[in-house]
Amino acid sequence: MLNDKLNKKEDEVMNAVFTLANGKESFLVSPFEIIALLPPKASYDEEKLEGVLRALELDGYFELIFSDRKGEKTYVIHMNPAGLAYKRSDYQRKRGLYIKLGVTAAGAVLSFAIGMILKAIFS
Repeated sequence: MLNDKLNKKEDEVMNAVFTLANGKESFLVSPFEIIALLPPKASYDEEKLEGVLRALELDGYFELIFSDRKGEKTYVIHMNPAGLAYKRSDYQRKRGLYIKLGVTAAGAVLSFAIGMILKAIFS
């Protein structure tokens, strides 16, 4: 699901990074490992991924360091508190959405019932 502060691409990449972190604060990952976890129809390449990772770094989700491992581009990612709490904030956002939908549905049912009662009284 889409986080309040993130757009769709950032949310997809952050979800992949959080999955790869697997509860660790720091880890090494290649761009291809991240791209493999992203939806195929989004068609990410290394440039797009790097731009999104930079944006997430600026938002304070993690610190990003570029490295080279055996000639292969590698990212060293150190998760910040906001990055470690990503799933929790996503859960809270979903819960808030469900509460809003429930209140809206209850309001619609109540409005319908009052309308029917008033119609029965005045006809």
